[in-house]
Amino acid sequence: MDKSYKKPLLLITFGVILFAAFNNLNYVANFLKSCIGLLAPILSGLLLAFVLSIPVRGLAKRLRRKLTKATDRQIDMISLLLTLICVIAIIALLCVIAIPQLTASVKSIAALVQEKWPDWVGLLQRYGIDTEKLSAHFAALDWKSILQSISSEMNTVISSVANVAGSTVSAIADVAISLVITFYVLIGWRELSSQSKRALYAYCKESVADRICHISKLAHDTYAKFLSGQCVEVMILGTLIFLSFSVAGIPYAGLTAVLTAAFAFVPYIGGFLSCAFGILFTLLAAPNKALLCFIVYQATQFVENQFIYPHVVGNSVGLSPFWTLLAVLLGGKLFGVLGMIFFIPLMALVSQLLHESIERRLHTRKPELSNVQSNSDENTDISQ
Repeated sequence: MDKSYKKPLLLITFGVILFAAFNNLNYVANFLKSCIGLLAPILSGLLLAFVLSIPVRGLAKRLRRKLTKATDRQIDMISLLLTLICVIAIIALLCVIAIPQLTASVKSIAALVQEKWPDWVGLLQRYGIDTEKLSAHFAALDWKSILQSISSEMNTVISSVANVAGSTVSAIADVAISLVITFYVLIGWRELSSQSKRALYAYCKESVADRICHISKLAHDTYAKFLSGQCVEVMILGTLIFLSFSVAGIPYAGLTAVLTAAFAFVPYIGGFLSCAFGILFTLLAAPNKALLCFIVYQATQFVENQFIYPHVVGNSVGLSPFWTLLAVLLGGKLFGVLGMIFFIPLMALVSQLLHESIERRLHTRKPELSNVQSNSDENTDISQ
């Protein structure tokens, strides 16, 4: 076939396939759902392997300095075992200590609301607000059943998940396949990386293969830096909030610290939400300490952001506040909480690739403009 006809023929074929797909969206959607269902164990195993690879590789670097005679496979095995031990220990601590304390805190808050309700009604009545309907609605609430429901829900989350996972043989098999894939990927990631590169350079042009390798490395580094940075941020900020609230005598220090750690995965918005919850809890238990709660929380956030976070975590993704907030809003609108979290490094990756493309074009057309520095923070090189 004449090469001059090859490209138009490919475009026509692609257009026909695209037209057929748009005219049969239901079939295409069902086909994609079936494929995702079949690949779900593999995808979940790869995702878990990626998350665990961050501490595994960090431990491997430190172990390699001390265990000079050990092979790479032995170091990978030791670092993987240490990571699994840490993960199991964290889960055990959450089940034994954190969850029961959170349950007790929620029960205490519900009891405080029930106890202080008459005082709040009296305060509203003094300002001339009609509270009869509000009081009737509140009195109709069955607080005993509500507390029992909250307690049972919080205490049986893990067991219910385990029951659902174990309800069918296929679910157990999927979990087993995911864990096996995770284990083998973490153990043999060097071989997998080498084989993937060999196949890529064998079937693609060298320039295309180089570009794919560059984007893959940039994506890995961006997500790894973001996840590791956010995990460190969660531990540091949660611990500081708990200690500062405990020293200041502010109630519900543990619950506020847990909420702060959870919301810390969502930049900017998470800080406001956790602070609002902390003030609300303080207003319920000790209204005279609400202002102190706000001051202590903001002071702790300021110290952590200005003096601890830049040195311990640094600029994990190199994204400006505007683009970070845009990524949070867009990701939350499309995929909920997980979208808020994972769209931040995705936006950083797109920003970095766009910056590289702009620099290449400027260097080709007008080399003197390629050295012009942008004032935007998103142009920071996150690969360094």
